[in-house]
Amino acid sequence: MKKTWWKESIVYQIYPKSFKDSNGDGVGDIRGIIEKLDYLKELGVNVLWISPMLESPQDDNGYDISDYRKIYKDYGTMEDYETLLAEAHKRGIKILMDLVVNHTSDEHSWFIESRKSKDNPYRDYYIWRNPVNGKEPNNWGGVFGGSAWEYDAQTDMYYLHLFSKKQPDLNWENDKVRREVYDMMNFWCEKGIDGFRMDVISMISKDQTFPDGETHGGLYGDFGPYSVHGPRVHEYLQEMNREVLSKYDVMTVGETSGVTIEEAQKYAGDDREELNMVFQFEHVENDGDNGKWTTERYDFKEFKKIMIKWQEELAGKAWNSLFLGNHDQPRSVSRFGNDNPAYRDISAKMLATCLHMMQGTPYVYQGEELGMTNVYFDKLEDYRDIESLHYFTELTETGRLTPEYMMKCLMLRSRDNARTPMQWDTSASAGFTTGEPWIKVNPNYQQINAADQLKDPDSVFHYYQKLIRLRKEMDIIVYGEFEALYRDHDQIFAYIRKLGSEKLLTVCNFSAQEAEMELPETFAEGTQCLITNMGRTAFDRKIVLNPYEAFVLYKKD
Repeated sequence: MKKTWWKESIVYQIYPKSFKDSNGDGVGDIRGIIEKLDYLKELGVNVLWISPMLESPQDDNGYDISDYRKIYKDYGTMEDYETLLAEAHKRGIKILMDLVVNHTSDEHSWFIESRKSKDNPYRDYYIWRNPVNGKEPNNWGGVFGGSAWEYDAQTDMYYLHLFSKKQPDLNWENDKVRREVYDMMNFWCEKGIDGFRMDVISMISKDQTFPDGETHGGLYGDFGPYSVHGPRVHEYLQEMNREVLSKYDVMTVGETSGVTIEEAQKYAGDDREELNMVFQFEHVENDGDNGKWTTERYDFKEFKKIMIKWQEELAGKAWNSLFLGNHDQPRSVSRFGNDNPAYRDISAKMLATCLHMMQGTPYVYQGEELGMTNVYFDKLEDYRDIESLHYFTELTETGRLTPEYMMKCLMLRSRDNARTPMQWDTSASAGFTTGEPWIKVNPNYQQINAADQLKDPDSVFHYYQKLIRLRKEMDIIVYGEFEALYRDHDQIFAYIRKLGSEKLLTVCNFSAQEAEMELPETFAEGTQCLITNMGRTAFDRKIVLNPYEAFVLYKKD
């Protein structure tokens, strides 16, 4: 297998608005990130993916960009960004930019021009369609609720927005649009950035007939079959690779919701010249009749099956990206572990063990290395997330869910769970800001914060640090083959990694009950324990695992 730096990296995702505020205005900023680079170096991560920091009206927290070459004023200046790049590089840390090019903000100069008239030179930068029978061009629903089309009285036409109405979709069929995007990407690569995380990149090509979608019993039609992995998406990405990516030593990861194994091989196959890897979301998309809005706990056996499938079926064909949390997901310890104080740290360590010992590039979402939990807001006015607020209104007003049940759904599934401020210490606002934070701090910051964990050798932070160090030291963790064990066990996730004469065994109990297992014969003697979350020293043939216990054994023949 070809060795590359991005396969060997550990990526840390920063949500800039909530990471660290340096000037007391309640909003995180670039200077705040610079302040914490030594913390990140100590953790051991070597790539930072920073969610969008470009000029934006912040309708969707920066995923609605109004100027691709300007830093958002509340985050700082271009000079601050250049300082961040230089300071990160000095510490051996690379920076990935969040590339948002499926859509812009409706306040982008291109869209302001585009909506002026039907013959404006920028008209075709976006997707405009005539009304059909006096209504929307088709029945598609947007990701944040409502129709995916917005009527514009100025020219009596509709424009497409798969997300918020303030996020009009770019028309990638127009080669001028593609040229603008590639020029902008080259601009940032010349500045010295180290790669791109590409927002909803699988949606840039649409079926140009724009047919109605199936409603599946919902209010709107599903645009997925016509806008996700669309007819020309691979052609566009290969062009992007030729025009930009192949000219620099950069890392690329595409956000590709709904991606299958076959499709992932097209995006990230070694011989495809598109992207290095993709994010698949199968393991975090246990959607029911009302999309993600449910109070049901995840299905462990299904989760395990999906994780194993991606390990086995991409092996030797494309590279995996490994994650349990990000800015769009609830906190991983609350979702997949157990955030009850009795089990919180142990289960956070267990989840990290399971993920970091797999093949692929691991992603740590800010605060995950501390075991930060969901915030469980119980008042609607504490929420800030556009998706949560839209769906609360839509699902309660149409009578599909009661307000009480929808509040419970938000507590478990809202994106704001991941967006509460980073918990640095026990001072006011968790040390995130000296001002009033833009969103409330999780009250458990007195118990969960970086300052305390840095002092405690047994903390979640130091456990992550050790996992990251092991990955850097041992090729088997990066490149070893994967072999699943206990496939049908309803508590245990276990697997072996193999490279040459070396073998690793990872064992994780995903439940609050004890679990019995038998070690494979190969690991019966002569093994070394690389890491354990509960201090186990005896590894007999038959083992009774404690709730949420995890360990990794190593053997060289």
